[in-house]
Amino acid sequence: MAPIRILIVDDSVVIRRLLSDTLSGDPALEVVATASDGRIALAKISLLKPDLITLDVEMPVMDGLETLAALRKLYPKLPVIMFSTLTERGAAATLDALSLGASDYATKPSHTGSPAVAIERIRAELIPKIKALCGGKVPLKFPPLSGFRPAVKVRPRSSPRIEIVAIGSSTGGPNALTALIPQFPADFPVPIVIVQHMPPLFTRLLADRLNTLARLEVQEGKEGQRVQRGQVWIAPGDYHMTVVHKGSEFVLATNRDPQENSCRPAVDVLFRSVAQTYGANVLAVVLTGMGADGTRGSADIRDAGGEVIAQDEASSVVWGMPGNVVASNLADHIYPLGGIAPEVVRRVSMQRALASVARP
Repeated sequence: MAPIRILIVDDSVVIRRLLSDTLSGDPALEVVATASDGRIALAKISLLKPDLITLDVEMPVMDGLETLAALRKLYPKLPVIMFSTLTERGAAATLDALSLGASDYATKPSHTGSPAVAIERIRAELIPKIKALCGGKVPLKFPPLSGFRPAVKVRPRSSPRIEIVAIGSSTGGPNALTALIPQFPADFPVPIVIVQHMPPLFTRLLADRLNTLARLEVQEGKEGQRVQRGQVWIAPGDYHMTVVHKGSEFVLATNRDPQENSCRPAVDVLFRSVAQTYGANVLAVVLTGMGADGTRGSADIRDAGGEVIAQDEASSVVWGMPGNVVASNLADHIYPLGGIAPEVVRRVSMQRALASVARP
């Protein structure tokens, strides 16, 4: 199989060399060229026809956002991974890039770190994203999860009253959430809790942006906050988020326990907690994302009697997370992104109404 052809665009000679050497060390990848700014990159794309571009956010002459806007007009389907600094400015620019059509992002290694650490970060973070986004060249596989036990579908009662909606997403998730969350009405009767794989700063800025678009209140999750209707909570970067009972209330808890599925926050952690806390009264949604985070948690939700909706392959940027849920026979329903919010609203309203009628 031909290697994935990559064009690296960055104004830093050091970063260009680091990326070139590290990516070229993988036999499935080939760095076909580098460029120091957006104008040079646009000229090289038509000649080299790369399969994917890594694009720096901050560059002279033509920065990453300007380059991306021009690139999307000419090459709407070409995968682009933004390479940004882990700063508030870098995070904000990255979210702008995702809204302009970037496929994903990776954060630059710290200037103060060792070269060996930087190389390992690129191998661990960037290379899997490149392979996931170029799925046509690297076949999508769903290997069995070690120690994974398929769920035993339990239904304590028919159509249990939904008390919370839990959502997990990763690659492609910020745009999916931007399309999804504003569709929920202001009187949506249950809280929504979300894990989106993102580092610190990014999750807060994502919550702030969604809050300006949504009719519900969207916030980054905070320790001890009461979980109630009309609110959407996004797990903070580098913290797992759970929902726990505290007296008669449900509240958020955060921790820095070890990563799960190489992630913190992890979807499995959130899903497991709502299954334990709410039992059958959970509706989970697994959106676009690479990897298998959310599969074990979906099994926990199904075991408790809750339901799981998965995004379909056609509307997913990467059909890893939802694809693994479907392949594990854990999805009760599969919908395109545009159909998920209406279906969630319908199910929450219908099942709460049925439960109210059935209540003696």
